[in-house]
Amino acid sequence: MLRRAVLSAASLVALAAAVSAHAETPAAPAPAPQDTEVSKVVITAAPYAISLDTVTSSVNIVTRDHLDVAPPTGLGDMLNGQPGLRSTAYGPGASRPIIRGLSGPRVMVLENGVGQVDASSLSPDHAVASDLGEAERVEVLRGPSTLAYGGSGIGGVVNIIDDRVPSSPAHNGFEGRIAGSMSSVDDGKSINGSAKFGKGPLVFAIDADHRKSSDYDVPTTPVSPRLAARDGLTPDPDKTVKNTDVEVDAYGAGVSYVHDSGYFGASVKRTDTTYGVPYLQILAPIDPEAEGPVSIHLQQTRYDLRGEQDVDLGPFAKIRLSAGHAKYEHAEVSVEDGEVGTRFLSDGTEGRLELVQKERDGWQGAVGFQALERHFEAIGDEAFVPSTNIKEYGVFTLQRLDKGDWGLDAGLRFDSRELKTDFAKRSFDNVSASLGVFYKPADHHFVALTLSHNGRAPTEFELFADGPHPGTGGYEVGDATLDSEKVTSMEATYRYTGDRLRVEGHLWGAQYDGFIEEKPTGAVEDGLPVFQYFQTDAKFHGAELETSYVAWRGGENALKLEGVYDWVRGSTDLGIPARVPPWALTGRVVWSAPRLEAQAEVRRVASQDRVSTFELPTDGYTQVNATVTFKPFQNPTLRLFVDGRNLTNETIREHASFLKDFAPAAGRSVRAGFAWRF
Repeated sequence: MLRRAVLSAASLVALAAAVSAHAETPAAPAPAPQDTEVSKVVITAAPYAISLDTVTSSVNIVTRDHLDVAPPTGLGDMLNGQPGLRSTAYGPGASRPIIRGLSGPRVMVLENGVGQVDASSLSPDHAVASDLGEAERVEVLRGPSTLAYGGSGIGGVVNIIDDRVPSSPAHNGFEGRIAGSMSSVDDGKSINGSAKFGKGPLVFAIDADHRKSSDYDVPTTPVSPRLAARDGLTPDPDKTVKNTDVEVDAYGAGVSYVHDSGYFGASVKRTDTTYGVPYLQILAPIDPEAEGPVSIHLQQTRYDLRGEQDVDLGPFAKIRLSAGHAKYEHAEVSVEDGEVGTRFLSDGTEGRLELVQKERDGWQGAVGFQALERHFEAIGDEAFVPSTNIKEYGVFTLQRLDKGDWGLDAGLRFDSRELKTDFAKRSFDNVSASLGVFYKPADHHFVALTLSHNGRAPTEFELFADGPHPGTGGYEVGDATLDSEKVTSMEATYRYTGDRLRVEGHLWGAQYDGFIEEKPTGAVEDGLPVFQYFQTDAKFHGAELETSYVAWRGGENALKLEGVYDWVRGSTDLGIPARVPPWALTGRVVWSAPRLEAQAEVRRVASQDRVSTFELPTDGYTQVNATVTFKPFQNPTLRLFVDGRNLTNETIREHASFLKDFAPAAGRSVRAGFAWRF
């Protein structure tokens, strides 16, 4: 496996050298970047710089300014509402992104470009091991641009980016930030901050994050009328979703050697999180043998190396390195007696090396190599996946030609993955490729069409699972004979970026050969319905639209109207896949002035009655939110804010959540806080 990866890497390096040598004309000086939303450079999409207005597929960027005033919550809940994005919504302690109807092992969550080395993709009740209080920005990729990260990003990639390894000196030798808030619906409190100091060559960074909340209130009894009627339940009338308390503590430090042509540094981070798992709150019938409420205690220690160096190495101008090693453990603990049940352990290292080509006459490119070695182990009565050693190697190249009015994007990647247990060993090789063309028919207009083919190797639980999995409410059985999942997808993009109006739309479709999913067999084991993993063919397609219009502008004041719409539909040869979210439409009115910003938002999520055979329909909802941010001093670095969520106290059940019928989202909440940069 390693020999194949090395040969593939050598071939791609030779190809990049030949291409770069062919384009001999030096690049013209790049124009100075505009300080606008669309000129933001996308870090995750490619090793070389691409602005947000020329990306050929769908990308969203969430900056620290937004995170400072956003509710302190899980990754999926924070991204919920972005175009094509929803949340697994497994209580406030665990939420992962759903991208275009796909989740779990098809959505890759990265930290600074390399994997989390946690267990969050294994089950929806497992939290991501990075908290947003640590992040400087979050980038979300959908479509062909995910090719550089391998098969686990077949549905999408989310990259959480921090500055724990500084890449530049601190402004005036010292800079930092601190933010905090308090919320009403869950008695929540949060505070986080970071600081960077040193003018160089040594630059140091520290950060810390703490948040704590209690059980949250809802406008109705948590158990839905549909579930109560189907199963003959008597719901508990208490309008609180119990066992949803959360406490997160994370802290880290890093140091870099920063100089004129690059940097190199290291960091360490410790995460300690405890959160409750919601349960069915009923008065009858009561099962005397049922387990009581469970909380999860998650711990991870992570070490990272990152660096970047300008070089003059044949066709290459820059070398970039990112590597992380993590030790992860989480224990499922009985709330009643503190007894530790199942433990999940993950110990692994992932590294990524990129060689960035010299830009010549609009041609950019890079060659990269990625490697992962991880040991996963589950211990306890509900250890439904055996201990597994996982090795992955990947080599890739990305190439881009931008001739001003038109251009091309292309990518090629080879992946090799090996999974080994005490009783089985499987190896998979996959080749992924993408090709895109873009055209600018007139000023401010951008159109693109991309075609891609990707392969994803099965995961350890899809192959080897055999046991009860309370997180999904089933007894899961894997299939050790599964083949790689392959998908061919096409995406059309249109983007208009005028002075007042910005419009971005995407139409996409994906056809899967060997789509891996689980379906009930009709059998019952350990009191749970048996779900068997198998492969079938599947089709997904959808649309996303995002608009903003400056309706009025006077001096430094402006009134903006914004809208977001997304829709996805999926089908397999055996019927409708589970937990595909319905369409959603969001409208906002945003007022901005030098010292005051205000936003009112109305979000409509449709009902979903196109459901799988084993799930219930879900009612739609309309959510109203509002935020006011005030800068009390002429110095704009201090912001005070008040944020209202679900102001009409609507009952919100997310169709994509395993818990939708007994743990709805929080009711009306008011949150106040501050954000200060210094």
